[in-house]
Amino acid sequence: DEPTTALDVTVQKTILELIKTLQKENGMSVIFITHDLGVVADIADRVSVMYKGEVVEEGDCETIFREPKHPYTKGLIACRPPMDERLKLLPTVSDFLDDGMGRKIYPDEEVFKKEFLLSDRERANRLNAVFDAPKILEVDELKVHFPVKKKLFGGVKEVVKAVDGVSFHVHEGETLGLVGESGCGKTTLGRAILRLQEIHGGKILFRNRDISSLSSSQMRAVRKDIQIIFQDPFGSLNPRMSIGEAILEPMHVHGLYARNERKERVVALLERVGLQADHYRRYPHEFSGGQRQRVGIARALAAEPRFIVCDESVSALDVSVQAQVLNLLNELKHDFGLTYIFISHDLSVVKFMSDRMVVMNAGKIEEIGEADAVYSNPKSAYTRKLIEAIPGSV
Repeated sequence: DEPTTALDVTVQKTILELIKTLQKENGMSVIFITHDLGVVADIADRVSVMYKGEVVEEGDCETIFREPKHPYTKGLIACRPPMDERLKLLPTVSDFLDDGMGRKIYPDEEVFKKEFLLSDRERANRLNAVFDAPKILEVDELKVHFPVKKKLFGGVKEVVKAVDGVSFHVHEGETLGLVGESGCGKTTLGRAILRLQEIHGGKILFRNRDISSLSSSQMRAVRKDIQIIFQDPFGSLNPRMSIGEAILEPMHVHGLYARNERKERVVALLERVGLQADHYRRYPHEFSGGQRQRVGIARALAAEPRFIVCDESVSALDVSVQAQVLNLLNELKHDFGLTYIFISHDLSVVKFMSDRMVVMNAGKIEEIGEADAVYSNPKSAYTRKLIEAIPGSV
């Protein structure tokens, strides 16, 4: 039951290989439940697709993937970000299901791609505009260390170098992807940029201002412009606060809007991220994972930031909800003029979202470059290993 959900691709690959080995050694049968169709393609002999409590399609794995019959199956297969081409918009399940609302329905994935395929010229124009923009963030030789062994009288004997001399920059309006295995230091790096994690060396320049050594009170003012969307929206929301109060809180902290205007602004944000005004007084436990992530996005937007760190913000979502959230993030980036660092262990998601991509391994940068180029022509053996571990070849 979802044994590989939220694992990075290389760990996931080893778990799948272990299951296959144990199955062969013990003559076992396996029912493998997952929302990740790439994993299904790697491990399954036959596939049953469930929708609203019913099996809507069943067959051998190759037939289901090559010739899906039910619109829901077509939607699930299409939702996954493609690796060999670039789309302006990811398809979602609703693009293939007729709900009687009069929306445009696509008969299959190829028809959708034909409408939303991003041409090489459009991609080049986009990158030129991004690289001509000024730098909003510069990280120089950043270091974050964690003590793991201490001496008898308190001195540090051994440290883990979670971030070890990392340097890069981000242009205004850019999405910089940050990808790597679990434990490579990517989340620690994201938290260090916001100064939520103590740094032990190097500099962080935000809009040409060194924020590396600012006091807590000075950083509070900076954090209005730099926000984070956490991996676990349920864990990052106070269960005793309604979501309306949670979204309103950053406005109160940073003194935004008059008191009587704040609720109106919160309602507008809820509706902008695809929720409803009457959700204001509901609590986190009343929402699905995808809805809670929308709340987390609305809360990040409440402070009117210019820069957002998206830390594994879609890793635990199923593919159809993941596509909705990724499309939403891109819409908001365009509408609000945002800059992103997008952290994920899923290389296909990072490639879809990013202008440039940073590959991290053991606290260091293995490779950095334009996202499509890194995928199509990786320079590092580690990057090639990540690409080879992506599930989905039938």
